[in-house]
Amino acid sequence: MTQIEPELLERVNAWLTPSFDKDTQDHIKNLIANNPTELKESFYKNLEFGTGGMRGVMGIGTNRINKYTLGKNTQGLSNYLHQSFPNKPIKVAIAFDCRHNSQSLAKLVANVFSANNIQVFLFEELRPTPELSFALKYLGCHCGIVLTASHNPPEYNGYKVYWQDGGQLVPPQDAEIINVINNLNYSEIKFEANESLIQYIGKDVDDVFIKASVKNGSFNTPQQAKDNLSVVFTSLHGTSITIIPETLKQAGYNNLHIVKEQAEPNGDFPTVKSPNPEEPEALKMALELADNVQGDIVIGTDPDSDRIGVAVRDFNGNMTLLNGNQAMLMMTDFLLKQWEKQGKIKGKEFIGSTIVSTPMMPVLADAYGVECKIGLTGFKWIAKMIKDFPELDFIGGGEESFGFMVGDFVRDKDAVTATLLACEIAAQAKAKGSSFYNELIQMYVDHGFYKERLISITKKGIEGAQEIKQMMVDFRKKPLSVINNSNVIKIEDYQSSKALNPMSGAESTISIPKSNVLIYYTEDGSQIALRPSGTEPKIKFYISVNTNLKSVSDFIETEKQLEAKIDAIVNDMKLI
Repeated sequence: MTQIEPELLERVNAWLTPSFDKDTQDHIKNLIANNPTELKESFYKNLEFGTGGMRGVMGIGTNRINKYTLGKNTQGLSNYLHQSFPNKPIKVAIAFDCRHNSQSLAKLVANVFSANNIQVFLFEELRPTPELSFALKYLGCHCGIVLTASHNPPEYNGYKVYWQDGGQLVPPQDAEIINVINNLNYSEIKFEANESLIQYIGKDVDDVFIKASVKNGSFNTPQQAKDNLSVVFTSLHGTSITIIPETLKQAGYNNLHIVKEQAEPNGDFPTVKSPNPEEPEALKMALELADNVQGDIVIGTDPDSDRIGVAVRDFNGNMTLLNGNQAMLMMTDFLLKQWEKQGKIKGKEFIGSTIVSTPMMPVLADAYGVECKIGLTGFKWIAKMIKDFPELDFIGGGEESFGFMVGDFVRDKDAVTATLLACEIAAQAKAKGSSFYNELIQMYVDHGFYKERLISITKKGIEGAQEIKQMMVDFRKKPLSVINNSNVIKIEDYQSSKALNPMSGAESTISIPKSNVLIYYTEDGSQIALRPSGTEPKIKFYISVNTNLKSVSDFIETEKQLEAKIDAIVNDMKLI
C-alpha cells in the first residue's frame, strides 16, 4: 500500500469513525487500497469559500461536496445565527438548481437548520438564484442558501450563503462564520429534521418576484415595439425556464421562441459542452433557431440563472455574441438614459462594477453625472456597496463575467430582470429604425471604443494549483516594465494593497479589501489584470485596450486595429 502522509492520514482517519455512515467508510477504504491519488485529491484540503460561495466536485472527503461537508457548513452557520440573533426566532430560505443531488442536498441543509430550531422556507422545485435573494428579503429571513455550482461541469455542486440584506457573505462576517465551521467536529452535526419547521414555497413567491422583475426591468416600451421583437431564449437545461418565459409574457413580450431541446432541466447538460452563456458553443442551438424564425435577439442563461448571454444581429444581419462587458455597458447606458429622461439624476446616484471589468464603466458614469463604485470580483461586493451607502440610489451594475443587476430589489446578479432589460433595449432600438448592435457602436462613438478579451488558462489538481500560485508570484517578484512596447506606468497589487508607479517609484495605498489580483497599466491606455479564479482551477488575464471611434462606419476597421493590439499583448506576455 502507498505510504500516506501523516496530515492526510489524520484527515482520512477522522472519516473512518462512527460519525460517518458505513457507505462513506467503505468508499474511503476502497480509495486507500486502490486509488491513493483520488484519496489525496479528496482529502488534501478543506473546500473553501471563493468568489461564488463554496463549489467543488461531488464525492467523499473534505475537499468534496457531500452531506458531511455541507452538514458541517450548515451546523456552523446555525450556531452563528443563534449567536448573532440571540433569543429571536430565526428564519432561512433555501433554493436549489438543476444539478445532480441539488434537491436532496437542499433538503439535507433544511434538515440541519430545522434540527437547530430554525424556521426554513424551502423552494419545492428548482428556482433561479436571484429569486432566492429576493425571497430572503421578501420573507424577512436572516439568511439564505442556494445549492448551485453555476456553470461548472456536471460533476460539481456548490453552496452559496446570503445574509439579511439579500447579498452574499462578505468580510469580516465570512471569516467569522468559517471560523465557527472550522472549529466544529463532524459529530456535532444535527441531521435529524424537525419537519414542522420546514415550509415549502413556490408559486406564492414566484408571483411576487415576477411582478417585481417586470416593474424594475420595464421602461415604457410601446406594445407594438414588443410585438415586433422576435426573441429566442434558451435556459441551457437550467432553472430560468421556471421564471423567464412567464416574466417576458407578463411584460408583454409574446413573440418568444424557446429552444425546446434545452428547456428540460438536466444536470448532465446533454446538448452542450459547457452550460456557460459566455461561450458561443453553448448558444449554438439558439442561434440556429434565431436564423429559422428571423430572431432579433438571442438570450441564454446559465444553470442557476444569474449569468446572461446576449447575441444580436450585426451590420450584415449575422448573429454575434456580445461579451459580458458589452452587454453590461449597453444595459448601464440604457438605464442612465432612462433615469436622465425621467429627471431622476440628482447627484446622489451610482452604478457599480469590478476591478477586472471594462474601464469604460467610469467613463459612462462621468458622462451622466453619477458615481461609479468599483469593487472586487463577485457580485457580493456590488451588493455591499448598496448596503454601505444607503443614502445613495443604486441604478444598476455588472461585471465582465456576464452578470448584471437592475436596481436593488435583488442583491445578486439577476439574469431574469436583465433578460427583460435586454429585450427593452432591443425593442426600443428596432422601433426607431436602429438596432441593439447599432446602439452599441454609437455608444463607442460617443464615449470611446473599449475592447476587452479574457484569456483563461486551466491548471487542474494539486500540481495545477501550485502552478497558478507560482505564476502570480513570478508576476509580482519580476514585474513587467514594458508590455507591447508601452511602458508600464502603474501596477496595482490588491494582495499587498499597494499601487506602484515603477517609473517614479511612487507608492499609494489601495482602499479596496485585499485580494489576489494584479493589474498592470501602460502608457498607451492598455490595462491587464490577472487573478486566479475563485471557483475554478484557472488563472485569468483580463486585457483592455481603447481608442477613439470617429463614426459608426469606421467601426470594423478600428475593431481590427484593437484586436491586433490585444493579440500583440497576448504574444508579448506569452499567454498562448
